[in-house]
Amino acid sequence: MEIEGNSFSQVEIEVCLKAYSRLARAWGLSEREASGLLGMPELVRSTPQEPGDDPSLTEDQLLRLSAVLGIYEALELYFSKPLARTWMTRPNTGPLFLGARPIDVAIRGGSEKILETRKYLNACLAGA
Repeated sequence: MEIEGNSFSQVEIEVCLKAYSRLARAWGLSEREASGLLGMPELVRSTPQEPGDDPSLTEDQLLRLSAVLGIYEALELYFSKPLARTWMTRPNTGPLFLGARPIDVAIRGGSEKILETRKYLNACLAGA
């Protein structure tokens, strides 16, 4: 599978999905929120899968996964751990969120809003 010229091996996808599972737990996401953020019908399993049961993701899901992992990294760098872990699930009065929780905006807005959130946090890290 390729995104913007980069191909991801099945092993890399599995590693990213395991990281996402840990991220969802760290943020305290419900199964619905964790699934919705990646645009998946059900939560990605964190337990080992049966041989030959390789996870398959669409390009959009891989894009979302990559962007959400980037959001997690930016939050961990920018805020103290308690705030970094709750930022996505707290109401936010910033211009992208208008009082809504970032997780809800990201789920409703899909890839576009997830990428906007990542860019917003990267700008914060850069001092903008």
